[in-house]
Amino acid sequence: MTGPQAVPAPRVVIADDQELVRTGFRMILTARGIDVVGEAADGAQAVAEVRRLRPDVALLDIRMPVLDGLEAARRILAEAPDCRVVMLTTFDLDHYVYTALALGASGFLLKDVTSEHLANSVRLVSTGDALLAPSITRRLVERFAGATPAPATPAVHRDLARLTARELEVLTLMGGGLSNAELARMLILSEATVKTHVARIFAKLSLRDRAQAVVVAYETGLVAPGDRQP
Repeated sequence: MTGPQAVPAPRVVIADDQELVRTGFRMILTARGIDVVGEAADGAQAVAEVRRLRPDVALLDIRMPVLDGLEAARRILAEAPDCRVVMLTTFDLDHYVYTALALGASGFLLKDVTSEHLANSVRLVSTGDALLAPSITRRLVERFAGATPAPATPAVHRDLARLTARELEVLTLMGGGLSNAELARMLILSEATVKTHVARIFAKLSLRDRAQAVVVAYETGLVAPGDRQP
């Protein structure tokens, strides 16, 4: 009888125009058993490295020469949909991050992130989870949704008629920043049932993760800036 198989180490590409940042992140991740398979000094190199190496996660600085992080993210997510993108930024709630989330990025990290949080975040997104807590995602969207034009999203995102009444209710509450546990308590459901509803919403609306679901809830008007959930 064999034991459980070990989970393969996430494979990561780091893109930042500062060599010291790339070196520091590589050393931190490598020391924690994460496989840094490539580095890039600008957005164009990042797209090329992801195309060549097919990593699980791409860490992209928002501000890079040749091709900025947003355009690099757009191209990577189009060419390598299985690659999870995390944006690197110097300032908390950078207004570009909202656009990145709408494009399908799984979250963002500050460049002064702790070593432990960096490694844990890479492992988290490599499993398919969104990096941002629902409340943080909501605050980010609320701050910039009105000021930042959202990128064009596939029409299916807006076809809320595909959702059942319960799924629409769950999406609205997700947009309000509620976690699965909070949804379960409010709707008097088990967390397993809530997770099933969330998975079906993702499938029907072609969403990558919870962060993008929050963005879509705002884009479609289910949730408006300033709304507060009970």
